Amino acid sequence: MAEKILVVDDEPILLKGLKFSLEQEGYEIETSMDGKEAYDKILNNTYDAIILDLMLPSMDGLEICKKVREKSMVPILMLTAKDDDSSKVLGLEYGADDYITKPFNMLELKARIKAILRRVQLSDQGSATGVLHIGDFSINTLGRKVTVNNQQVNLTAKEFDLLLLLVMNEDKVYSREELLETIWGYEYFGDVRTVDVHIRRLREKIEVNSSQPEYILTKWGVGYYFKNRKKRVL
Repeated sequence: MAEKILVVDDEPILLKGLKFSLEQEGYEIETSMDGKEAYDKILNNTYDAIILDLMLPSMDGLEICKKVREKSMVPILMLTAKDDDSSKVLGLEYGADDYITKPFNMLELKARIKAILRRVQLSDQGSATGVLHIGDFSINTLGRKVTVNNQQVNLTAKEFDLLLLLVMNEDKVYSREELLETIWGYEYFGDVRTVDVHIRRLREKIEVNSSQPEYILTKWGVGYYFKNRKKRVL
């Protein structure tokens, strides 16, 4: 069955072009030019991914992203015409999995969409099996669920993939560039702070004290790694 993608943008020519190009790749595409309409579609339908413009009438992309993340972990790729770093970082803060700045190359956009969907599919197929118990939290690798003190924690697709990679490669230090290429699935042309934002969000969700992390550690000048002395697999 074809993956279903919602494309939201208020530029009719661009929207038409995106719909045509992505349908040629075999995706089922729905579109919207209005923020509130798009949010209603998301509430009443199931999508495999969302391509979401930042600037929209009636409800902007950041607000939509924030509201969606309260209910769903569907992968979100943010489109933005802004070059300022604050808009890009804010999109990630609100739960977007990735961003691309207009004007963009269609081949690059397709590569990013494929990477997002591939990561989800691989995890759904169970590239690792069982449940990992790490201190006070656990990772269900098949169900893509994380719990802390028996309470489920909502992670974005990229946050989950990042956590699982670090956990399954304990003590291995990854540079930001390596994490971008491995998790995002392509040669990333953006800011390496994308990784920093995701790491900080992960720490806030799974660490007792995110400012003094116990599990996701920093090797200054090199990158990030996972440390755990209590891991067991059931």
